[in-house]
Amino acid sequence: MEEAEPPECPVCLQPYDAVSAIPRVLTCGHTTCEACLKQLPNPFPNTIRCTVCTLLVKFLNCPSSLPKNLDLLHFSSALQNRHRTKEKIVNSPSPHPPGTKHFPPTVNSWSYEVYRKWKKWILPEDCISIVEFGSESDGGGVCGTVLKYFESDHVIGSVLKEGETVGLFVIGVFVEDQANSKYFNSSYESRIAAVLCRMKEEDKTQLEVILCASLRVNNVGKAYGFWYNEDDKCVYIVFEKFKSPNLNCVLKQKESEEGDLSTDEIRGMAMLGLEACEILSRLNSEGLIIGFLSASSFGFDDFGRVCIDLSKILNTGTRLNMAVRRGFKDSEVDLFQEDYVFISPEMLLHFLVKDGFDLDLGKSRYEVGSASDVWSLACLLVRCIVGKSFLEEIEPFLNSVVNGTKDKTGCDYSDRPVITELWRCMRELIIKPQFDTGLVLKQDVKKEKSGQSVVLGELCYIVEKTDINKEVGEDVEPSVDGDVAESMSIGQVKCTEMKGHLDCITGLAIGGGFLFSSSYDKIVRVWSLQDFTHVHSFKGHDHRITALVFVDGAQQLCISGDNEGVICIWEANPPFSELPLKKLYEAKDWRYSGIHAMAVSGTTQHLYTGGGDKLVKAWSLQDYTISCSMSGHKSVVSSLVVSESVLFSGSWDGTVRLWSLVDHSPVAVLGQDILGNVASVSSLCADRHLLFVGHENGSIKIWHNDVLLKSIETHKGAVFSICKKGKWLFSGGWDKTISVQEISEDVLEMEATPIGSIACNSTITALAYWNGKIFVGQADRIIKVYHGM
Repeated sequence: MEEAEPPECPVCLQPYDAVSAIPRVLTCGHTTCEACLKQLPNPFPNTIRCTVCTLLVKFLNCPSSLPKNLDLLHFSSALQNRHRTKEKIVNSPSPHPPGTKHFPPTVNSWSYEVYRKWKKWILPEDCISIVEFGSESDGGGVCGTVLKYFESDHVIGSVLKEGETVGLFVIGVFVEDQANSKYFNSSYESRIAAVLCRMKEEDKTQLEVILCASLRVNNVGKAYGFWYNEDDKCVYIVFEKFKSPNLNCVLKQKESEEGDLSTDEIRGMAMLGLEACEILSRLNSEGLIIGFLSASSFGFDDFGRVCIDLSKILNTGTRLNMAVRRGFKDSEVDLFQEDYVFISPEMLLHFLVKDGFDLDLGKSRYEVGSASDVWSLACLLVRCIVGKSFLEEIEPFLNSVVNGTKDKTGCDYSDRPVITELWRCMRELIIKPQFDTGLVLKQDVKKEKSGQSVVLGELCYIVEKTDINKEVGEDVEPSVDGDVAESMSIGQVKCTEMKGHLDCITGLAIGGGFLFSSSYDKIVRVWSLQDFTHVHSFKGHDHRITALVFVDGAQQLCISGDNEGVICIWEANPPFSELPLKKLYEAKDWRYSGIHAMAVSGTTQHLYTGGGDKLVKAWSLQDYTISCSMSGHKSVVSSLVVSESVLFSGSWDGTVRLWSLVDHSPVAVLGQDILGNVASVSSLCADRHLLFVGHENGSIKIWHNDVLLKSIETHKGAVFSICKKGKWLFSGGWDKTISVQEISEDVLEMEATPIGSIACNSTITALAYWNGKIFVGQADRIIKVYHGM
């Protein structure tokens, strides 16, 4: 077969492509590149003369508003792949079974229910960037900067401003085989959901309480949501970070000055403690117990009021946990060198128990509660007033707590004052009792029972529990020929290649136990669905085949149409014949030609074709005559699909028209009142009352009857094919990726959750789903089958 020349513009003679020479279709049906249309003279206002037929056509001086010639882009892509491919072209299908490639495993799986619960907390992928890792003297942790403005959905007033600094705390690592990324790439959202799914239910409950409490309590660093960093594969909670220096910086400044604190400075420290007591009291009422505080935990807002930085506390807790673990093994707890961390004895014992140390607590009694925060805050305030000498006194005490667990002497840490008592002491330092006219607070605060409150330090363990490199198959049993979408989440997927075509694949149809494929090589090939081997070839077209359907009726048929308006009808039962049963010919028009789309109605026994003449034709499958022609589209009819007694036709004019299958009368028009540039319809898929419309700009619009439910940006370039099975939506196109999404069943709250994508090495031109397998037709002549193991 002679090497075909790439299609080129009739004016500049440059080959068409999707960047520099974009083919645009004029209203007369001919094509010229976008760059030339800008240069052609306008004989009259809003008109231009076609360079091919010389007709005067309407032109609004905006070439981008004209539809692209997707057929030429298809053909151009196929030729580009052919030139790049150096492998030898096989003239006949291989008699041997095709090879099978296995996906590398991934251990992460997630559920739509988890994603739906937490989706409001997921931040955009490109809104945060890590700028630095905090030093231990500053409380440790990771800092990030906001790249673009973002307003949170879950609370009014939570706004991330561009250039703002935020605190980050890692809650888990997305574990994935590095080699797997060349096949199946999990989506940004699914990676976050996978980490959340790996958490235990009690961990997720604690996480939810912490996030909500950060929004309800004033003067606490707000939690904006979750963000996934591709570089280190970690999922972070993004927290508000205070711009002013923290208390640690204030202490260092005071230590550089000589002399003791003055009376006014002591009262200032008391005011600080007063505000800290009020914040901790509100956190305790939300069920949050910190149990360890440091100087870097407290910051100041723009008005000089004390605030608690949750990201600093969480990162300090992680380091503290490691120090406690190391200190217990070394018989010394070294916690106060840089950050002035004050951990209550009961929290220290809690950490040790959590770390799995087999402790004989003997007579020790401890209960982590609001009194733990009293002890920690009181120590911090004393440290601020007394100075470093206090560290020398408190460190041996904590070492004695650890040693007490070893020698079984024990101690009672359960009897502690409540936080209102500490608040009263701070108030008396500021206002003398005889001048204090405020109401006396009652001391009837109920103490919490063990296990009722959420300990903030618990979050320090979550990253350790989610970062688990499990062997594949430990939790999930691999299925035999399982559903491809279900198998993708656990990595149990195979890819089989079917080779034999000599040019770009243009259509796939399944029926009668066979896969039928059409191509620009003018041949329809038949493949076995059992072992994916080639069975037969239909040869009857003299031009490029552009559309293919299967008819499952009293007589099973395979029908193909080409770019010259010729329709070939083949018997789809073995033994297959070389010649078609019937050939149909559309009336030729020198301006318009070719069939772009076909669909079949089993109820009315009609074949529907759409093409360059802007008409939708109904052909009777009884006598093979044209029953009627449906007009209304203003450009090429590119896609057809039948569902629920309705025929849907998509066009390059950007609209979808609905036709009644009863009398072929128009029912509705979708998309004609949508503002903006024309986005040609490149593919359709219908599932009961839902319609999925793929456009050449990469978007997919979801319609319910005549109501637009959702518009999603899934691809970079035209969406050439869509198919849906159950809750799974597959789409592929110009960007060489197959997008996998989970569609919610609730029409009122329609959600399209991105699961991930499959990277292909060529443009995807056709998709078909059957028995848990997804069949992919590509521009490089190859058909791929993805199926579960």
